[in-house]
Amino acid sequence: MSSGLLRGIDRAAFAVALVDRLRHAGVPAGLTDVDDFVRALAANPPVDRSTLYWTARISLVRRHADLAAFDRVFAAVFADAPPLPLTRSAAPPGRRDDLHVPVPADTADPRPGGGLPWATLPPAVAEAGTSDAALRLPERRPAALAGLADRPFEELDAAQVALLGEALRAAVAGWPTRRTRRHAVSPAGRRVALRPTVARARRTAWEPVEVVRERPVRRPRRVVLLCDVSESMRAQATAYLHLMRAFALVADAEVFAFATTLTRLTVALRHTSPVTAVAQASAAVSDRFGGTRIATNLRALLASHHGDAVRGAVVMIGSDGWDSDPPGELAAVMAKLRRRAYRIVWLNPRAGTPGFAPRVAGMAAALPYCDRLLPAGTFQDLVDAARQLQSVTCTAGLKWPTLTPAPRIIA
Repeated sequence: MSSGLLRGIDRAAFAVALVDRLRHAGVPAGLTDVDDFVRALAANPPVDRSTLYWTARISLVRRHADLAAFDRVFAAVFADAPPLPLTRSAAPPGRRDDLHVPVPADTADPRPGGGLPWATLPPAVAEAGTSDAALRLPERRPAALAGLADRPFEELDAAQVALLGEALRAAVAGWPTRRTRRHAVSPAGRRVALRPTVARARRTAWEPVEVVRERPVRRPRRVVLLCDVSESMRAQATAYLHLMRAFALVADAEVFAFATTLTRLTVALRHTSPVTAVAQASAAVSDRFGGTRIATNLRALLASHHGDAVRGAVVMIGSDGWDSDPPGELAAVMAKLRRRAYRIVWLNPRAGTPGFAPRVAGMAAALPYCDRLLPAGTFQDLVDAARQLQSVTCTAGLKWPTLTPAPRIIA
C-alpha cells in the first residue's frame, strides 16, 4: 500500500488476519467479504483509523447483532485507537439514544441525535403476551378482477365490463393452432421441397447438392361465434360482445350477432378501442333486444358466402335457447351445422343455475348436436369456457363425448 494508514502492508494478508479474528469472535465473515474488503482498501486507502473502521465495518459486517463483536476485535487490533462508535446495546444505560447510534467523533462524548438511524433496531412497544388488545392484521381484499368474477353481468357497469373484456382477451391469447395442408420452407422440416431443390440443382449441373426442406404451416384453429342479442339476453349481450372481440383479435374469428336477423360484426369488433368497438357493434345491430329466430339465422349463415368459414371451425353459440322458430327446424339446421363444424359449443347464461335442466324447446332440440353445454352467466364462467376450449382444441385427435339428449319439451 503506497500511502495511507497501512503503508507498506499487504492488503490481502491484513484482511485475512482480521477476518480470522472476527470468525473466532463469532462474526460470520466469508471469502466474499474478504474480497470486498480488499477491493475497498484498494479503491479508498484509509488515511486514519476512523476511515479504516468504516471500510472494514461496511465490508465485513452483515448483521446488526455482530456490531458489538466487531467493535471488540477492532479495538483489540488497534489498542491505541481513539474511542470507537458504540452500538446501542453497548452504550451505557443512562446515555442510550433509542433512535441513533453515534458516529466516530473527535470527542469521547458524542451528542445524542448525531448518529445514523439505520444502525439501530426499533424499540419494542410491549412485551410479548402482556398486551390485552387483540392483534390487528390488515384486511386482505380481492383484486378488481377477482371481486367481479362471480358477479352477474346485470350488476356491472360499463367500465367494469370493459375491464373484464381486456381480461378475456388475455385469457384467449394462447389460442391453439392446427396443421394445414400448406408447407413452407424451413431448415427444421422433415419433408424435402422438390421445386426449390430442383431449382438450386440447376447451378450444380443438376446434382442436388443442397437439399431444401419444408414443414407444414400451422394456423390458429378457426372460430365462429354467434351471439344472441334478443330481449332475453339483454344483461349478457355486452359481455358476450367483449368475448367475441377477444376471439376476433386473437384467433381471427368470424363473429355474428342475431335476434330476428343475422348481422356480421367481425370488422366492427376488430377496432383497437374496446369502447368504440362495442359501440359500433351495437349500432350495427338494428334488431337488438327484439325477438329470437335461431334456426332462421343459422340457416342464413350456412347459405351465405360465410358458410365456408364454419367448415372445420369451432362454432360457439351464446344463447339461452329461447327460439320462436319450431324446434324441428332448429334440429335440422343444427344437424347440418354439425356435419360442417369441428366442434359446437353452446354457452348458456342459465346453465350454471342450481337445478338447471335444458327444458326449453329450442335448447332441448339443439342439445344432441352440441359437443359441450357450458355455463356463461358470470365473467368467471366465460374465462373457464375459453380455457376449456383451448385445452381441448390443442389436443390432437381428442373426441368430445356428445351430451345425452334431454327430453324435448315442445312449447
